[in-house]
Amino acid sequence: MCQKSIKTLFLLLCLAVAGSACANSPAGSAPSANVEDEYRPQADTLQIPSAKMGRDITTVVIVPENYYDPELQEEQFPVVYLLHGATGCYRDWPTKADLDSYANDYGIIIVCPDGQDSWYWDSPIDPKMQFETFVSQELVAYVDNHYRTYAEPGMRAITGLSMGGHGALWNGLRHPDVFGACGSMSGGVDVTQFPDRWHIQARLGTYAENKQRWADHAVINLIPGLKTTQAIIIDDGYDDFFYKVNCELHDAMLKQGVKHDFIIRPGNHSWNYWVNALDYQILFFVKAFSSGD
Repeated sequence: MCQKSIKTLFLLLCLAVAGSACANSPAGSAPSANVEDEYRPQADTLQIPSAKMGRDITTVVIVPENYYDPELQEEQFPVVYLLHGATGCYRDWPTKADLDSYANDYGIIIVCPDGQDSWYWDSPIDPKMQFETFVSQELVAYVDNHYRTYAEPGMRAITGLSMGGHGALWNGLRHPDVFGACGSMSGGVDVTQFPDRWHIQARLGTYAENKQRWADHAVINLIPGLKTTQAIIIDDGYDDFFYKVNCELHDAMLKQGVKHDFIIRPGNHSWNYWVNALDYQILFFVKAFSSGD
Protein backbone atom coordinates (compact mmCIF):
# COMPACT_ATOMS: atom_id res chain seq x y z
CA MET A 1 0.00 0.00 0.00
CA CYS A 2 1.43 3.42 -0.93
CA GLN A 3 2.24 6.02 1.74
CA LYS A 4 -0.67 8.27 0.70
CA SER A 5 -3.12 5.36 0.99
CA ILE A 6 -1.82 4.48 4.47
CA LYS A 7 -2.17 8.10 5.49
CA THR A 8 -5.72 8.29 4.19
CA LEU A 9 -6.66 5.06 5.97
CA PHE A 10 -5.33 6.38 9.27
CA LEU A 11 -7.26 9.60 8.77
CA LEU A 12 -10.54 7.83 8.08
CA LEU A 13 -10.18 5.49 11.05
CA CYS A 14 -9.11 8.17 13.50
CA LEU A 15 -11.64 10.79 12.42
CA ALA A 16 -14.35 8.15 12.75
CA VAL A 17 -13.29 7.66 16.36
CA ALA A 18 -13.01 11.40 17.00
CA GLY A 19 -16.37 12.24 15.46
CA SER A 20 -18.57 9.23 16.13
CA ALA A 21 -21.19 11.44 17.81
CA CYS A 22 -20.74 14.34 15.43
CA ALA A 23 -23.57 14.41 12.92
CA ASN A 24 -26.57 14.04 15.20
CA SER A 25 -25.15 14.98 18.59
CA PRO A 26 -26.85 17.61 20.73
CA ALA A 27 -25.29 21.06 20.71
CA GLY A 28 -22.15 21.22 22.79
CA SER A 29 -21.45 17.48 22.96
CA ALA A 30 -18.32 17.64 20.82
CA PRO A 31 -15.78 14.84 21.20
CA SER A 32 -12.31 15.45 22.57
CA ALA A 33 -9.72 16.59 20.07
CA ASN A 34 -6.41 15.65 18.49
CA VAL A 35 -7.01 11.89 18.13
CA GLU A 36 -5.76 11.77 14.57
CA ASP A 37 -2.92 14.27 14.84
CA GLU A 38 -0.36 11.59 15.71
CA TYR A 39 -0.81 10.16 12.22
CA ARG A 40 -1.54 13.35 10.32
CA PRO A 41 0.65 16.24 11.37
CA GLN A 42 -0.92 18.57 8.80
CA ALA A 43 -4.31 18.44 10.58
CA ASP A 44 -5.21 19.87 13.97
CA THR A 45 -8.58 18.93 15.48
CA LEU A 46 -9.34 21.67 17.96
CA GLN A 47 -11.93 22.76 20.48
CA ILE A 48 -12.37 26.45 19.70
CA PRO A 49 -14.18 28.51 22.35
CA SER A 50 -17.22 30.58 21.51
CA ALA A 51 -17.85 33.25 24.11
CA LYS A 52 -21.23 34.07 22.61
CA MET A 53 -22.47 30.48 22.78
CA GLY A 54 -20.64 29.60 25.99
CA ARG A 55 -19.22 26.39 24.59
CA ASP A 56 -16.46 24.97 22.38
CA ILE A 57 -16.86 24.11 18.70
CA THR A 58 -14.84 21.28 17.14
CA THR A 59 -12.87 22.44 14.12
CA VAL A 60 -10.30 20.81 11.83
CA VAL A 61 -7.47 23.03 10.58
CA ILE A 62 -5.28 21.71 7.76
CA VAL A 63 -1.96 23.37 6.96
CA PRO A 64 0.49 22.79 4.09
CA GLU A 65 3.10 20.13 4.71
CA ASN A 66 5.84 22.77 4.66
CA TYR A 67 4.12 24.89 7.31
CA TYR A 68 6.50 23.65 10.02
CA ASP A 69 9.63 23.85 7.85
CA PRO A 70 12.22 25.70 9.99
CA GLU A 71 13.24 27.73 6.94
CA LEU A 72 9.69 29.00 6.39
CA GLN A 73 8.81 30.14 9.91
CA GLU A 74 8.13 33.71 8.72
CA GLU A 75 5.88 32.70 5.82
CA GLN A 76 2.16 33.52 5.99
CA PHE A 77 -0.71 31.68 4.32
CA PRO A 78 -4.16 32.57 2.97
CA VAL A 79 -7.12 30.72 4.48
CA VAL A 80 -10.16 28.97 2.99
CA TYR A 81 -13.05 28.32 5.40
CA LEU A 82 -14.95 25.24 4.24
CA LEU A 83 -18.44 24.55 5.60
CA HIS A 84 -20.36 21.26 5.68
CA GLY A 85 -24.05 20.65 4.96
CA ALA A 86 -27.10 19.78 7.04
CA THR A 87 -26.79 16.61 9.18
CA GLY A 88 -23.04 16.74 8.57
CA CYS A 89 -20.12 17.76 10.76
CA TYR A 90 -16.53 18.99 10.87
CA ARG A 91 -15.10 15.69 9.59
CA ASP A 92 -17.14 15.57 6.36
CA TRP A 93 -14.81 17.54 4.11
CA PRO A 94 -11.55 16.10 5.56
CA THR A 95 -12.76 12.54 4.91
CA LYS A 96 -14.44 13.11 1.53
CA ALA A 97 -11.92 15.34 -0.25
CA ASP A 98 -8.13 15.36 -0.39
CA LEU A 99 -7.69 18.61 1.52
CA ASP A 100 -4.02 17.86 2.20
CA SER A 101 -3.30 18.12 -1.51
CA TYR A 102 -5.12 21.44 -1.85
CA ALA A 103 -3.19 22.83 1.12
CA ASN A 104 0.11 21.57 -0.28
CA ASP A 105 -0.43 22.46 -3.94
CA TYR A 106 -1.73 25.98 -3.35
CA GLY A 107 -0.05 26.93 -0.07
CA ILE A 108 -3.28 27.54 1.80
CA ILE A 109 -4.72 26.76 5.22
CA ILE A 110 -8.15 25.07 5.19
CA VAL A 111 -10.53 25.38 8.15
CA CYS A 112 -13.54 23.06 8.63
CA PRO A 113 -15.75 24.01 11.60
CA ASP A 114 -18.60 21.94 13.02
CA GLY A 115 -21.77 23.78 11.99
CA GLN A 116 -24.25 21.55 13.86
CA ASP A 117 -27.29 22.16 11.59
CA SER A 118 -27.10 25.83 12.52
CA TRP A 119 -27.43 27.15 8.96
CA TYR A 120 -24.55 29.37 10.10
CA TRP A 121 -26.88 32.11 11.34
CA ASP A 122 -27.10 33.73 14.72
CA SER A 123 -30.39 32.10 15.64
CA PRO A 124 -32.88 34.64 17.05
CA ILE A 125 -34.46 31.92 19.23
CA ASP A 126 -31.58 29.67 20.32
CA PRO A 127 -28.65 31.26 22.21
CA LYS A 128 -26.60 28.07 21.72
CA MET A 129 -26.76 28.45 17.92
CA GLN A 130 -24.90 31.69 17.23
CA PHE A 131 -22.81 30.56 14.30
CA GLU A 132 -22.59 33.77 12.32
CA THR A 133 -20.72 35.32 15.22
CA PHE A 134 -18.65 32.16 15.62
CA VAL A 135 -17.66 31.81 11.97
CA SER A 136 -17.16 35.46 11.06
CA GLN A 137 -15.63 36.69 14.32
CA GLU A 138 -14.56 34.10 16.88
CA LEU A 139 -13.25 31.41 14.53
CA VAL A 140 -11.39 33.85 12.27
CA ALA A 141 -9.82 35.56 15.27
CA TYR A 142 -8.71 32.21 16.72
CA VAL A 143 -7.16 31.05 13.45
CA ASP A 144 -5.36 34.36 12.91
CA ASN A 145 -4.04 34.31 16.47
CA HIS A 146 -2.81 30.71 16.40
CA TYR A 147 -1.62 30.24 12.80
CA ARG A 148 0.57 32.24 10.45
CA THR A 149 -2.18 33.71 8.30
CA TYR A 150 -2.56 36.87 6.30
CA ALA A 151 -4.99 38.60 8.66
CA GLU A 152 -6.78 40.53 5.95
CA PRO A 153 -9.98 39.95 3.94
CA GLY A 154 -8.19 39.74 0.60
CA MET A 155 -6.50 36.56 1.82
CA ARG A 156 -9.62 34.89 3.25
CA ALA A 157 -12.32 32.94 1.42
CA ILE A 158 -15.36 31.02 2.62
CA THR A 159 -17.39 28.37 0.81
CA GLY A 160 -19.40 25.26 1.51
CA LEU A 161 -21.96 22.75 0.30
CA SER A 162 -25.76 22.83 0.65
CA MET A 163 -26.47 24.35 4.10
CA GLY A 164 -22.79 25.32 4.08
CA GLY A 165 -23.19 27.01 0.70
CA HIS A 166 -25.94 29.13 2.18
CA GLY A 167 -23.79 29.73 5.27
CA ALA A 168 -20.73 30.74 3.26
CA LEU A 169 -22.66 33.31 1.23
CA TRP A 170 -24.56 34.50 4.31
CA ASN A 171 -21.35 35.11 6.24
CA GLY A 172 -19.33 36.20 3.25
CA LEU A 173 -21.75 38.76 1.86
CA ARG A 174 -22.64 40.14 5.29
CA HIS A 175 -18.99 40.45 6.32
CA PRO A 176 -16.96 41.73 3.34
CA ASP A 177 -14.53 43.23 5.87
CA VAL A 178 -13.68 39.66 6.91
CA PHE A 179 -13.97 37.60 3.69
CA GLY A 180 -12.70 38.98 0.42
CA ALA A 181 -14.07 35.99 -1.47
CA CYS A 182 -17.01 33.66 -0.98
CA GLY A 183 -18.67 30.76 -2.77
CA SER A 184 -21.37 28.14 -2.68
CA MET A 185 -21.79 24.59 -3.95
CA SER A 186 -25.41 23.42 -4.27
CA GLY A 187 -26.36 26.07 -1.75
CA GLY A 188 -29.77 26.30 -0.09
CA VAL A 189 -29.88 30.00 -0.86
CA ASP A 190 -33.63 30.57 -0.37
CA VAL A 191 -34.81 28.85 2.81
CA THR A 192 -38.34 30.23 2.40
CA GLN A 193 -38.98 27.63 -0.30
CA PHE A 194 -38.27 24.74 2.09
CA PRO A 195 -40.23 25.50 5.29
CA ASP A 196 -40.38 21.94 6.65
CA ARG A 197 -36.84 20.70 6.07
CA TRP A 198 -33.40 20.41 7.66
CA HIS A 199 -34.15 21.77 11.16
CA ILE A 200 -34.60 25.32 9.88
CA GLN A 201 -37.67 25.77 12.10
CA ALA A 202 -35.54 25.03 15.16
CA ARG A 203 -33.36 28.03 14.26
CA LEU A 204 -35.99 30.54 13.07
CA GLY A 205 -39.33 29.34 14.45
CA THR A 206 -42.14 28.00 12.26
CA TYR A 207 -42.44 29.49 8.81
CA ALA A 208 -46.18 30.13 9.12
CA GLU A 209 -45.67 32.32 12.19
CA ASN A 210 -42.35 33.94 11.18
CA LYS A 211 -42.46 34.59 7.43
CA GLN A 212 -40.63 37.90 7.62
CA ARG A 213 -37.90 36.41 9.81
CA TRP A 214 -37.41 33.61 7.29
CA ALA A 215 -37.27 36.10 4.43
CA ASP A 216 -34.72 38.18 6.33
CA HIS A 217 -32.51 35.09 6.75
CA ALA A 218 -32.52 34.00 3.09
CA VAL A 219 -29.31 34.65 1.14
CA ILE A 220 -31.23 35.58 -1.99
CA ASN A 221 -32.79 38.51 -0.14
CA LEU A 222 -29.35 39.96 0.58
CA ILE A 223 -28.89 40.77 -3.10
CA PRO A 224 -31.22 43.76 -3.70
CA GLY A 225 -29.16 46.82 -2.86
CA LEU A 226 -25.93 44.80 -2.44
CA LYS A 227 -22.73 46.67 -3.27
CA THR A 228 -19.59 44.54 -3.15
CA THR A 229 -16.28 44.04 -4.88
CA GLN A 230 -15.81 40.53 -3.45
CA ALA A 231 -14.84 37.58 -5.61
CA ILE A 232 -17.94 35.35 -5.70
CA ILE A 233 -18.41 31.88 -7.20
CA ILE A 234 -21.65 29.86 -7.25
CA ASP A 235 -22.20 26.43 -8.76
CA ASP A 236 -24.86 23.75 -8.85
CA GLY A 237 -25.85 20.64 -10.77
CA TYR A 238 -28.75 20.39 -13.24
CA ASP A 239 -30.34 17.60 -11.22
CA ASP A 240 -29.96 19.24 -7.80
CA PHE A 241 -33.14 20.13 -5.89
CA PHE A 242 -31.58 23.56 -5.22
CA TYR A 243 -31.02 24.18 -8.95
CA LYS A 244 -34.01 26.51 -9.32
CA VAL A 245 -33.13 28.70 -6.34
CA ASN A 246 -29.51 28.98 -7.47
CA CYS A 247 -30.65 30.14 -10.90
CA GLU A 248 -32.88 32.68 -9.16
CA LEU A 249 -29.89 33.87 -7.12
CA HIS A 250 -27.83 34.21 -10.30
CA ASP A 251 -30.61 36.26 -11.95
CA ALA A 252 -30.88 38.49 -8.88
CA MET A 253 -27.14 39.12 -8.96
CA LEU A 254 -27.24 39.96 -12.65
CA LYS A 255 -30.08 42.41 -12.03
CA GLN A 256 -28.17 44.04 -9.19
CA GLY A 257 -24.93 44.11 -11.17
CA VAL A 258 -23.02 41.92 -8.69
CA LYS A 259 -19.99 40.36 -10.38
CA HIS A 260 -19.77 36.61 -9.89
CA ASP A 261 -18.88 33.34 -11.57
CA PHE A 262 -21.86 31.04 -12.06
CA ILE A 263 -21.27 27.39 -13.02
CA ILE A 264 -23.96 24.87 -13.91
CA ARG A 265 -23.02 21.37 -15.02
CA PRO A 266 -24.44 17.85 -14.85
CA GLY A 267 -24.77 16.55 -11.30
CA ASN A 268 -27.03 16.18 -8.31
CA HIS A 269 -26.91 16.81 -4.55
CA SER A 270 -24.05 14.43 -3.85
CA TRP A 271 -20.44 14.17 -2.75
CA ASN A 272 -19.41 13.23 -6.27
CA TYR A 273 -20.56 16.66 -7.37
CA TRP A 274 -19.10 18.60 -4.42
CA VAL A 275 -15.66 16.99 -4.49
CA ASN A 276 -15.45 17.86 -8.18
CA ALA A 277 -16.79 21.36 -7.57
CA LEU A 278 -14.17 22.04 -4.93
CA ASP A 279 -11.46 21.95 -7.63
CA TYR A 280 -13.05 24.94 -9.37
CA GLN A 281 -13.74 26.81 -6.16
CA ILE A 282 -10.19 26.49 -4.83
CA LEU A 283 -8.72 27.62 -8.16
CA PHE A 284 -11.07 30.60 -8.14
CA PHE A 285 -10.02 31.59 -4.62
CA VAL A 286 -6.31 31.15 -5.30
CA LYS A 287 -6.68 33.48 -8.30
CA ALA A 288 -8.47 35.99 -6.06
CA PHE A 289 -5.69 35.75 -3.47
CA SER A 290 -3.00 36.36 -6.08
CA SER A 291 -4.82 39.29 -7.70
CA GLY A 292 -5.86 41.01 -4.49
CA ASP A 293 -9.54 41.13 -5.59
